[in-house]
Formats: sequence, structure tokens, C-alpha cells
Amino acid sequence: MPVEPHGHGHGHSLDPSAVEPDPHTSDETTGRAVRIGIGGPVGSGKTALVAALARSLAPRLALAVVTNDIYTTEDADFLRRAGVLAPDRIEAVQTGCCPHTAIRDDITANLDAVELLEERFGDLDLVLVESGGDNLTAVFSRGLVDRQIFVVDVAGGDKVPRKGGPGVTTADLLVINKVDLAPLVGADMDVMTGDAHRVRAGLPVVTQSLVDDPAATAVTGWVLAQVGAVRALA
Repeated sequence: MPVEPHGHGHGHSLDPSAVEPDPHTSDETTGRAVRIGIGGPVGSGKTALVAALARSLAPRLALAVVTNDIYTTEDADFLRRAGVLAPDRIEAVQTGCCPHTAIRDDITANLDAVELLEERFGDLDLVLVESGGDNLTAVFSRGLVDRQIFVVDVAGGDKVPRKGGPGVTTADLLVINKVDLAPLVGADMDVMTGDAHRVRAGLPVVTQSLVDDPAATAVTGWVLAQVGAVRALA
């Protein structure tokens, strides 16, 4: 599915070269991996998206992943079992608290995991940091990530985007996932995408089904563009 920077249709693509400079990006990115956070509610498909991105990006970038779960290493274990990366390229953080605390309020454990991976491999281009499942207010600290993706899914109902919240409205990319389920759950995609564009005021939106597009083509292209943009500004 395409990236939709504006309008309500499903056929508008975002030019990967048309990436606006990010005022949050600074010289602190020099000499380290670009970091992209992936957050969203429980069950929205964050880990499946990370797996798809890892498969698509690993042949092109030196890549590693940090996952966050409250009490387990479930998401890291899933990725390792799926074989999307070498096991030592995946680090698990057990937050022991609400997931947003570890990605926004006290990011120490995630920074330690990212720095461990950078020390281990030395030449990383990109680290994906997956949040544990949280609500629509969950956003990443800009001290942790350079860009952030927020994932919602149609099973939550077409009302989700218009509920807003910082995750939906301010993330650098909003992914509306599992669109193949829309007819089964009665979600109106025109309403959902229309509301998403309205509350995001021009920030890009992707509608996606990993069943129909296992490579997450649009999100992969967006991530590659962000890596290039952050590196250009460093």
C-alpha cells in the first residue's frame, strides 16, 4: 500500500527524496546509527512490521533491533525464531513498567541496548526500536530516536485516527495496518484515512496489509529515505 501524504485516496505516493529537514536532528547523529522508533497499541502489528522491515532492509543496511516488553522477551524471541536477523542483532529490554516510560520518560535501558549493539557491530546504519504495546499517547523521546512510526490497525475500528493522541497526530509516519481485515470488521477505510489525514495536518500516512505486501514496501521506502535524510544532516 502507498504512502499518502495528503488527500483521502489510496493512490498518492510520497516522493522519498522529498524529506523535510527535521529540527530535532542534530550533530548528535554523527558517527552513530540512525534510530527509528516503532510504537502503537497492543496487537496493532508492530512486531510483524519490524520483521518485515528487517527482511527488506537487511540486504541494504547494517541493521539491528531493540524490543521492549514489560515482563518478558516475547517480541525479541519472535524475531529470533523468525530468523529475520542474526540473533545477536536483536536486544530485548524488559521495562517492568508502562512501555511509554521506557521510550519517553526514562530512556536509559533503551539507550544502553542501542549502545551495546553499536559497540558489538560498530558499523550499524540503522537501529529499529520497538515499543511495547501502549495507548495513543505513547511517543518516543527525541533523545532516543531520530524518527518515529506509529502503528494502528483496522481491527480497532475506523474511529481510532479521529481519537487523535500524540502517537497518531505527531509521529513522523502513521501506519494503518491490517487493511485486508477492513471488510471483516466493518471498518470504513475512506473514513479512517480521511480522519488520519485531517488530524495529522499533512504528515504522511501509510495504509498497509502485510498479508498482501509482506515486504512492507511503502514503509521500507520511507525508512530508507529517512536514513538518507538523517545522514545528510549529520
